[in-house]
Amino acid sequence: MDELLSEFLTETAEGLAELDVEIVKLEQNPNDAGLIASIFRIVHTIKGTCGFIGLPRLETVAHAAENVLGKYRDKELEVTPTSVTVILASLDRIKSILAHIEQTEQEPEGSDEDLIAQLNELAEGRTPDAVAATPATSAPATEPAPEPEAAADTGIENADELDAPIPGAEVIGNRPGEVPLDELERAFMEAPGPEETSGAADPEPDLPAAPPSVPAIADKAPESAATAEAMPIAESKAASQNIRVNVDLLENLMTMVSELVLTRNQLLQIARSNGREIEGFSVPLQRLSQVTSELQEGVMKTRMQPIGNAWSKLPRIVRDLAHELNKKIELVMQGADTELDRQVLEMIKDPLTHMVRNSADHGVEDPATRLAFGKSETGHVRLNAYHEGGHIIIEIADDGKGIDPEKIRAKAIEKNVVSSADAANMSDQQVLQLIFKAGFSTAEKITSVSGRGVGMDVVKTNIEKIGGTVDLTSQVGKGSVFKIKIPLTLAIVSALVVASSSERFAIPQLSVLELVKTTTDGPNRIETVQGTRVMRLRDRLLPLVSLRDLLRLDEGKETPETTAETFVVVMQVGTYSFGLLVDKVFDTEEIVVKPVAPVLRDLTVFSGNTILGDGSVIMILDPNGIAQETGEVIVPDQADYDESDEFDVSLEEQTLLLFKSGNDGPKAVPLSLVARIEMLDLKTVEHSEGRPLVQYRGALMPLVICKGAAPLEREGQRPALVFTDDGQSMGLVVDEILDVVEDRINVTIAPDGAGMMGSAIIKDKATDIVDAGFYLTEAFGDWFRHSRQGKESTSKRRLLLVDDSAFFRNLMTPLLATSGYKVVPVDSAQKALDLCEAGANFDLIVTDIEMPDMDGFTFAEKLKETSWADTPVVALSSRTSEQDLERGHQVGFADYVAKSDREALLDALPELLKE
Repeated sequence: MDELLSEFLTETAEGLAELDVEIVKLEQNPNDAGLIASIFRIVHTIKGTCGFIGLPRLETVAHAAENVLGKYRDKELEVTPTSVTVILASLDRIKSILAHIEQTEQEPEGSDEDLIAQLNELAEGRTPDAVAATPATSAPATEPAPEPEAAADTGIENADELDAPIPGAEVIGNRPGEVPLDELERAFMEAPGPEETSGAADPEPDLPAAPPSVPAIADKAPESAATAEAMPIAESKAASQNIRVNVDLLENLMTMVSELVLTRNQLLQIARSNGREIEGFSVPLQRLSQVTSELQEGVMKTRMQPIGNAWSKLPRIVRDLAHELNKKIELVMQGADTELDRQVLEMIKDPLTHMVRNSADHGVEDPATRLAFGKSETGHVRLNAYHEGGHIIIEIADDGKGIDPEKIRAKAIEKNVVSSADAANMSDQQVLQLIFKAGFSTAEKITSVSGRGVGMDVVKTNIEKIGGTVDLTSQVGKGSVFKIKIPLTLAIVSALVVASSSERFAIPQLSVLELVKTTTDGPNRIETVQGTRVMRLRDRLLPLVSLRDLLRLDEGKETPETTAETFVVVMQVGTYSFGLLVDKVFDTEEIVVKPVAPVLRDLTVFSGNTILGDGSVIMILDPNGIAQETGEVIVPDQADYDESDEFDVSLEEQTLLLFKSGNDGPKAVPLSLVARIEMLDLKTVEHSEGRPLVQYRGALMPLVICKGAAPLEREGQRPALVFTDDGQSMGLVVDEILDVVEDRINVTIAPDGAGMMGSAIIKDKATDIVDAGFYLTEAFGDWFRHSRQGKESTSKRRLLLVDDSAFFRNLMTPLLATSGYKVVPVDSAQKALDLCEAGANFDLIVTDIEMPDMDGFTFAEKLKETSWADTPVVALSSRTSEQDLERGHQVGFADYVAKSDREALLDALPELLKE
């Protein structure tokens, strides 16, 4: 192909891609003069260049479109949706003609009179009778549009020609890795105000040298050339700094850099192995390593492109789709300048397009429905891209109707995707992930946009091919969010090298959350729950997968490996986290990813292989494949604390009073327990039987000095926290009141921690949480007289505490534990039922009544149908009316105790256990 024509096709394709975005913006902002001027300049450039190189058909269409845009610019015409549709149709016609030129190097035969007539009517201020929806061309080389079924087979439903890539324009105009020259019109002296096109999502600002009075119609090229003489020389110098580089050249350069990285790693391995023997070699080797890293980074930058390049067609697609579906949809794009490897960019274009179309079709409601639900009639689809931990996060969100998990569950059972039993045991979040199964669709009707049951599974597959993950969260009535997590590049990645049964493997760090070393006892020990190996990791149970067992590494060995799997690599795939058990963990390395051999392609647990510095070839593990191979393991959310020495309980957001008591750091108490804060006049303190007292509201109130606090002096003032319960009050004397904070904290509770409920991090400081009950006992020896009564009779009795209030659980758990019970606290009735299904047994159940999702009455009724039907249940509630007591008797409560009456509870438990 002629070099001049090739350059023209490239520049024009870039301009058309920019026009697709800007014209959609113009429809939303019709009074944006700068936007209109930018659009006019691009179309004017295309028209002028066509005349220069002899493409009359293109020139005629561009000229007619330029006339309309000139009227917009001069404010002689108003921008309307109809006129925008005609302008977009003219762009489609130009794209179609360009595609034919790319194939045959000449314009196709045919007439554009219908389209030109519509453009002329617009220019004259009249509304055309019909709008051309698709480009018309009689080009013999143009392939017919695929049938809907053929489009469906791809999984990416681009039925519209608007969504399909332009043959040739896609090849030339979107060449990733190319650094563009200045606009071609400068070479032809044609443009009044050229702009430097870089392929980025956002165009460069308007050049100040562009004259404000560019003629609306430029019939002759010399007129544009005359205008171009006013161009600033500095702009030409700046433009001359840019050149185009063939993509194949960059690919070869990247390959050579990859080999250099391997050689560098090999030299580093030799240096580590030989130590001081090659001491003089260390300095040049260090320099070589540094230069290699810089070269690698530099070459990687040439491959990086803004993700906005993959988004450029989306505004047009959403605009046309909204018109087709009679919806009002606004596309909001953030982070378009976020850069990633061009290879990754190319592979996510189709998945992104499909997901945006799904959000517009399935997610956003029509205006009438939105208004009926109290929403604005315009729906929003939001795209957001950002860097996070060495990878790219892309979010596709809509504010539509959301996805109903129950609808998905029913559809999955109907299509035999899962069994009824499995579906019943799945959480809502797990159910939502079923939409990524092949052939799954909840669309009520099949359209050109969606509903064939293909697409999301292919989206997930394509994303996982590049080592990424896709996750879905949704809220009925609020909308849905798809979250894609992908690597920055595919060529060279950072990986963790591990070993199992003397075989080494690489794990991409993209999916690694943390490393944990197991212990035979203590918090990081391995346990078995429902036949599944798990480890308690902070506030949750982590299912474990043995790499040795998964890959059957010991099969065929005469002497199986005896080394214990002592390391857990915690990995995350979407919302699912699991631990991979390995024997050894070596180090992280930058590895060059090589494709898997054809004979191993059916093994989903591997994503490739690589060569280490010592020359050995190892396999790269695929976390997505491991998750698929093992299946998502469901484990109880709350563990059995039967053998635990301490409780690890998460608090919801609490208001806490911080105070100082001694020099051991701050202390805290839930503000809801404190009746008042009094400033004591120490002169008024009296003593009785060696105990300090003070007159308080007509009675004597005992004072207890908080541990660590200074003793009481004869004079001065000291703050005291007043606790009141069942008509009795006690003052806890402290040194200083610090602050009142509201925070979400995680408390570790030790049952034998006298005076302390546990400890937590508050305002970046380790803080002791005070056990108010302990000090009440100090003040009134018989306050909890039953807490130690019958300790032998209650020894080893297992008690289940069900209460949604984290504070109440934290208060009652150590109290009941010191009374001789082994307590398992859970925060909902459903979690208690889950423990029942898991086979746990308890001697007695204490439950709150007022709980979200399932109250205590419903919980007690459900227990009648379980293996816990004969287990006595004690109800705790602030509601103690006759009606409540009667209902409690009907559902089978063994006793009904006021929530504030701890003494009554401690009295009731031994009696019930005797029965």
